[in-house]
Order: sequence, then structure tokens, then C-alpha cells
Amino acid sequence: MRVPVVVMRGGTSKGVFLKEENMPSDRLDWDEFLLDIMGSPDSRQIDGLGGANSLTSKVAIIKKSDIQDIDIDYTFAQVSIENQLVDFKGNCGNISSAVGPYAIEQGLVPAVEPITTVRIFNTNTQKVIIAEVEVENGHVKTEGLYSIPGVPGTGSPIYLSFTNAEGAVTGKLFPTGNPTDVVHSSKGPINVSIVDVANPLVFVNAQDIGLKGTELPHEFTQEKLKELEEIRAMAAEMCQFASKEEATRKSPAVPKMTIIAAPRDYIDVTGMERKAEDMDCTIRMMSMQKPHQALAITGAICTTAGAFLKDTILSDLVNVKQEVVRLGHPAGIMETKVDIIAGNMTAIKVVRTARIILEGYVYTKKNYQFISAMNYKLA
Repeated sequence: MRVPVVVMRGGTSKGVFLKEENMPSDRLDWDEFLLDIMGSPDSRQIDGLGGANSLTSKVAIIKKSDIQDIDIDYTFAQVSIENQLVDFKGNCGNISSAVGPYAIEQGLVPAVEPITTVRIFNTNTQKVIIAEVEVENGHVKTEGLYSIPGVPGTGSPIYLSFTNAEGAVTGKLFPTGNPTDVVHSSKGPINVSIVDVANPLVFVNAQDIGLKGTELPHEFTQEKLKELEEIRAMAAEMCQFASKEEATRKSPAVPKMTIIAAPRDYIDVTGMERKAEDMDCTIRMMSMQKPHQALAITGAICTTAGAFLKDTILSDLVNVKQEVVRLGHPAGIMETKVDIIAGNMTAIKVVRTARIILEGYVYTKKNYQFISAMNYKLA
């Protein structure tokens, strides 16, 4: 069967965008369907649309919202590459940046020049994201001068505001009730901070695990990745996502392992020198048990929030002097902006670029009953 799809880049991720009406009518078939079209499980994803990397094995499912003052409902799916698993627990901030442009181009939201504001309800986290998208001649403007680390060239800026993002997955700012906890790994006790803002992250101090915090993705050994996953798995159990023995299989995407260190000079993946004075911390994230090539947007949001919280690992390492936080990651430096009203953090804003790469059809290996087919029969 053939199904309409759009492939888009959003920030430093790439994903398949589907209207919910073109999803299987039985929600129990969604996992199998997404694994089918992405070509999983297979390390190469040779028989599907996946790109054999966790950053390119993502899906956005979109529908016009029935919620008052909300334009779009958006469901994110992280499709495992090597396992028979689709994870719906958290959101992807980079893919979120393409939701507004997709909705406008698909006619789900009227194009308003020069800026179209799209209010997005993320069903995974039950949180609202506000996208501000440049529009020109009735279409999303793709060309522009804004560049983001990890993406070649420049594009039109897309402003994303994550509002009231605390407790996105667990319902709690601190899933364990504590700003700092101790996990007892095979290497000994390790201090961690588990924070849930936009997505749950488990933070560790680089020096506590024998790292500098400036390592590039290729510098992480398999032994070190195994050690990091052990800590993440224990944090997943503390979040009540899965037991530590089953966390890699049942909850591979959240919480996300995040390594924090004080500002330090380093050479990024493009060969550019990054200076300590240009950042407020260095950050290295894991994505599906592998080093992230850049920085997840939800990770940047959570890290920014954590820097303003008391008694966390971040508050000890990140010396925030202003409302703009500069995060040094493997591909460069990302800036986030915090909106504070009456001393309270109300929103965290980031800037991304996005574009449509392909619009067409994907062919499934088996037949499914689709929502659109049901609607057609009813009509």
C-alpha cells in the first residue's frame, strides 16, 4: 500500500512526517507500521526511509487540533534502528521545529505574512510549543542567513518557545523528588541530577566519570558508552520507566544521558576552535545509546532550566550571568533564551532552521486499515 509522506529536516534531525489520517486506524498497529516504513529493525535500515542513525530515524504524526487556542496536535516517535521498538515517551525538539512549516505548507494552518505563529500541542509530553515561522508569498520561507551548528549552509530562522515545560514525561520537575541523587554503578557511587523539562535528562559531571567534557562523538569508547548506559538505565528505573535490567530495551530514549562540564576550549567536529569564554558550559548528550553529533533541543531546554535550579549538578557547574545560556556541544555553540516574569521561568526559546526535502509516497510491505480509508467510506 502507498501512503503520503513528507521528509523534512528539522534542526539537526531528519524525520518522516505523516498526517494522522494516514496512520493505521488501529492504534495497536502504529508500531508495526512505523517499523515497516522506516526499515527497522536493521542496522542499515536499507529497506525503508530511515537513515541508519538515531537522528534520522524519527517520525512526526500531525493532525489539526480540536483543542481551543491550539492549531496542531503533534505526536513524536523515535523508531529504533536495531530493535523491534518505537518509543513514544518523549519529544524531539529538533523535529518540533519542522512541525510549524509542515502545517503551513499542508494547509493545516493559514499562512500569515511576514510571521505565522503556530501553536503546537505535543501529545507525548502534553505540553505546548509555539513556533514562529517566516512566510513569504503565501509559503514558508526557507532561504535565510541564519545558521545552526551541525547543519551545512543557512536558512530562515524558526523561533520555538517551550512554555511551562516542567514534568513533560514524568509529571515532576525532579522525577525522584531530589535535585541530586547517588547511583551505585559498577565503577562506584556517582552523583546525578535527573531533571524533567521538555524531556527527562540524567546529568553527570564529566570529571566524575573520567571525562573532560570536550570529547567528540568518535572519542567515546565502547567501554565508556556501556558505563554511561549503566548509569542511564539506573536513572530510568528511578523514573519508573523500566527496571535497570530492561531499560535499554523498554525505554532507550528517556531519560537522556547528558554529560556536563565547566567551559573549556575545544575543537568541534567541523575543526573550528571553540573558546571557553564563548560558552557557559560544555555538554555532551547520548541519543539511543550513542553520542549525539550535536545537541538535542529538548536537551538544551532541560539543561537551561537546570542551570537556574538550586542544588543540581548544573547549578554547581554553570555560572549563568544573564538570560541567554550558551551551550558548547560537539558541533558548536547553541544559545537559548529564558523568559522570566516575576522571578519565574515562563518559557525557554531556541532558534532553528528547517526545510522540506521530499514529498511523495512510501510503500508498505503489508496491508493496513487506515483512518483516511475509514473516513472515505463514512463519507
